Amino acid sequence: MIPDVSKALSWLEKHYTILQGIQRGLERETLRILPDGSLCKTPFPQKIGAALTHPWITTDFAESLLEFITPVNTNIDYMLTFLRDLHRYASVNIGDELMWPLSMPCFVANEDDIILAQYGTSNEGRFKTVYREGLKNRYGAMMQTISGVHYNFSLPMAFWQARDGVKNSEEGKAVISEGYFTLIRNYYRFGWVIPYLFGASPSMCSSFIQDPEKAKAFIEQTNGNCYLPYATSLRLSDIGYTNNAQKQLGITFNHLDTYVEGLKRATKTKSPEFSKLGIKVDGHYRQLNDNVLQIENEFYAPIRPKRVPRSGESPSDALLRGGIEYIEVRALDVNPFSPIGITEEQIRFIDLFLIWCALAPAPEMSSGELECAKLNWNRVIMEGRKPGLEIGMGCDSYREPLAKVGHDLFKDLLRVADVLDHQDDKQQYRKVCERLDVMFDQPELTLSARTLEAISDLGTAKFGLVLANQYKKQLTSEPLQLLTDGDFVQQRTLSIEKQQKKEQNDTMSFDEYLQKKMNGVNV
Repeated sequence: MIPDVSKALSWLEKHYTILQGIQRGLERETLRILPDGSLCKTPFPQKIGAALTHPWITTDFAESLLEFITPVNTNIDYMLTFLRDLHRYASVNIGDELMWPLSMPCFVANEDDIILAQYGTSNEGRFKTVYREGLKNRYGAMMQTISGVHYNFSLPMAFWQARDGVKNSEEGKAVISEGYFTLIRNYYRFGWVIPYLFGASPSMCSSFIQDPEKAKAFIEQTNGNCYLPYATSLRLSDIGYTNNAQKQLGITFNHLDTYVEGLKRATKTKSPEFSKLGIKVDGHYRQLNDNVLQIENEFYAPIRPKRVPRSGESPSDALLRGGIEYIEVRALDVNPFSPIGITEEQIRFIDLFLIWCALAPAPEMSSGELECAKLNWNRVIMEGRKPGLEIGMGCDSYREPLAKVGHDLFKDLLRVADVLDHQDDKQQYRKVCERLDVMFDQPELTLSARTLEAISDLGTAKFGLVLANQYKKQLTSEPLQLLTDGDFVQQRTLSIEKQQKKEQNDTMSFDEYLQKKMNGVNV
């Protein structure tokens, strides 16, 4: 089932220097909660700055949903320390509020308690809030409060130069984009290994499940906890953050032009379901438009091809202009056993896996094959730790035991690890492989099993609160390591000034701004 990667691995072993300079970045989401565990209704803290323009600390869907963003860097320790500094600073500046340490929210009694993220009175700020209004009306606010960790990754130019003979990113953008699509197709075929190892949402508070039919599948405990015995990442399931309306889009990951064409088509095609909501009703916007996707970012995927857009540029136009610059891994649950939601071990594993995905052959996938690949993901998400679980390959009926496929994959990953460890006496990548490979035979060591065990003892709410208080105490007692208070004060001032400037420079009504924006005009 694992493709033959031996030739590519032998080539990599001879060119071990080409992996120096991998670029990485992290985005971590977390809900602000009150000491009793209920959701905060307070605005984004002014002490931190303006969420619209702050480069490091902002909001995602809701005012209470913080998002921490690290700059791109080639050093794992630097990136994780930077992320920890952001958590340290925020912990101090949210008063007695806490940061929820799990992906699945708890104690959200009513969707009306979820206040949409506010970004000021500028047209840009209002656009972002109306987009979230659309998400709320289309899919429900509860789903949007689920938190995750996103990992941004790009291979060094030396990799593409050595393998494909490209001279630079401009000249080689087509070849590099094809290379990243190979990575993405392999990720869809084998990326279920991520929720197997690192899924950390096998359960949720019973209050989260709104659908009585879906609730029947769960085992409910007296402590208010609902779970599936072998689940790994309910966050990635139909109960969590998925988008059923997008299943018919037929977007594939074979070529840049067809991928972009599919995205653009979805943002131009009317949705009968969303049209019923109305766009502007009684002077109030319910959504940006009634298309299948309001904007391209609404497309849900466990991995995305990305390029940093220029001002006013859409994500797909950025891709067409410069090709794929990096990929965004979106399948990571918040790790409850880390104060910052992710660990170095997880980073190093994903490095290994993504490099393998770039090396392994990956036949093109139709939209039907893509749906078949997602069935494997769903098996692992819903019952990944089930003894004897088998997984398939694409739409083929042939299956193999998950443990066997996992061990076969790790044989290849060990060879990648040795390349990355070439000048590292500590052999850090190899050690990660050795620790994780054991989990295919001992699923009780996985994050989901450890999380379920802790939650079964305490209940989701109590487990989350215990950790939130522990991490609050820990982070507030730690000094900043990379950044200074002065750095944060500077960013606070700059972010507020930038937001004010945007508000002052607006020269058109929001209706006019929105019309131009939806017609593709750079405003």
